[in-house]
Amino acid sequence: MKLISLLLLLCTAAAVHAEPEPTIRICDDTGCSDRPRSTTTFNPNADVNPDAERRLAALKAKAEKDPRAAYDLGLRYFRGDGVRQDSYQALQWMRDAAERGDLKAQTAVGKLYLMGLEEMGSDPAEAEKWLTIAAGRGDKEAKKLAAQASTAKKNEVAYRRWVDTQRVLWYDYWQTRYTYRWYWNNSGWYYRDDY
Repeated sequence: MKLISLLLLLCTAAAVHAEPEPTIRICDDTGCSDRPRSTTTFNPNADVNPDAERRLAALKAKAEKDPRAAYDLGLRYFRGDGVRQDSYQALQWMRDAAERGDLKAQTAVGKLYLMGLEEMGSDPAEAEKWLTIAAGRGDKEAKKLAAQASTAKKNEVAYRRWVDTQRVLWYDYWQTRYTYRWYWNNSGWYYRDDY
């Protein structure tokens, strides 16, 4: 009995004073690897660009007040221009601008709902709503797209075929044809209406 107690005591003492392993296993979306314990952990704030953060904060402040800036912010989120690409944020800012009456945003929101996004399917009824509003205000592109949205509501199979053929062209169109209206200068964001 004394021998067993003595062995337990020695094992416990050895465990308490044992040196930690020199490596630690870290797993992420790229796989698992053993890394030295002495390395610094990841600090997400170390990768932040202060100038980019300042520009983004300034544009968000403008977007709260001006629907044209909200449209631009949505377009930047859609493209990943100066911000991390985020379709959800893009749609939120575009819709905010559209609800506040920005004609370009109303057309853009209609088109987003007509074509859908990778994360979100299309919604022809919602697309028709926004495109009809924009068409009623004189937007020629919206008038053409509103007719397509109306047709899409009636024949889902034909609509899906049309979306599949148009999606590649549509992404290119978003990257090249829609222009920004706000531009950064060292001292802030400036509106340019000669687009």
